[in-house]
Amino acid sequence: MANTHLRFTPARPNPSLRRSLLPLSTMSPSSASKSDDVDLPSSSLEILGARRSLLSRFVSLQTPYKPFPVLAWNRHIETIFASFYRSLPLVKLRRECLRTKDDGAVALDWVSGDETQIPFDSPVLILLPGLTGGSGDTYVRHMLLRARNKGWRVVVFNSRGCADSPVTTPKFYSASFTDDLCEVVSHVSTRYPKSKLYAVGWSLGANILVRYLGQESHNCVLSGAVSLCNPFNLPIADEDFHKGFNNIYDLALARSLCKIFKKHALLFEGIGGEYNIPMAANARSVRDFDEGLTRVTFGFKSVDDYYYNSSSSRSIKDVSIPLLCIQAENDPIAPSRGIPRQDIEENPNCLLIVTPQGGHLGWVAGHAAPFGCPWTDPVVMEFLEHLHNQGDEKTRSAEYHSDGLCGINQSSDSSITVHIQ
Repeated sequence: MANTHLRFTPARPNPSLRRSLLPLSTMSPSSASKSDDVDLPSSSLEILGARRSLLSRFVSLQTPYKPFPVLAWNRHIETIFASFYRSLPLVKLRRECLRTKDDGAVALDWVSGDETQIPFDSPVLILLPGLTGGSGDTYVRHMLLRARNKGWRVVVFNSRGCADSPVTTPKFYSASFTDDLCEVVSHVSTRYPKSKLYAVGWSLGANILVRYLGQESHNCVLSGAVSLCNPFNLPIADEDFHKGFNNIYDLALARSLCKIFKKHALLFEGIGGEYNIPMAANARSVRDFDEGLTRVTFGFKSVDDYYYNSSSSRSIKDVSIPLLCIQAENDPIAPSRGIPRQDIEENPNCLLIVTPQGGHLGWVAGHAAPFGCPWTDPVVMEFLEHLHNQGDEKTRSAEYHSDGLCGINQSSDSSITVHIQ
């Protein structure tokens, strides 16, 4: 495989220089509430946030939102079709297993060859898949390919046990757990000290990402982020999860969790305490799995306590970097009524787009429908490129006038690399 690519680079500018990367004109109070101020062909989109006027410049939003006929008639049909029939781009990946401070491990999947084929200071995009998801998911691959074709370096963060990521301790991950993401961001930032970092998360990955942004707040080293299909309010999402057809999704996700658990069941042998291993191993709902395992692992009194305190809706007010949230009004897994609209509207760093259809991780609409990328991908990429271009203008002077040069910090001994395709 390709050799590690090293060069001497100027020191990373102060993270505070990364704030407010969008024009101040987009943050004026007079443009801060109703979406009808935005000059877009598609009036069917709900748009909130002080930054929303910038969307009128996006090429991807110059045509109305048009869901693919028949599929968008029902949110479950669109969700299931996208899950089973969306195309899977072929991408050769290189896996890096990162050892965490608690002796756990996560898997980072990079595009093979990018160590030498992409400039060292290219922007880096970190992708966070949904619950039990990973680098093999179609929606992840499409976003990866789009960003890579724009010259971005992309890495998929596979959580513990996901996409065959190793599990080395009796601990998986959860909606509340941001420690692994903190270490991944730190690791990537150290490896590419001249690059600006961005992140995109889907579903549970979006919840974790937004919690991380709120937790880090003004200390966040990311230059921008995107949240897609975020459940936001987990008690509301859990309530809807047990209604009608949603029980099918609940059972499917529970089976995926059980499958991951059973691969590593010996790590939990004789663990004792409040753990209910039989309940987790045979869970027929995500709630059962969380009651038997997750909430105990992460120190919550009950599963309801876990859901309430892990909801990223509570973190929006503390986000201090540009954040785009895209939701579907008819999402069966991330209910529209759980979106923290008021907090998003009141935070000048946040922007919300709600599409009338889309299902969960569906968005079978636009020119690439029905088998191509989700409708969201071009919008996400335009948003990220806008941030990056604005950031370049604001930080170029600081970067090129940094005092002295410093060699890059090589990866710590805590990481090992293997290769996958």
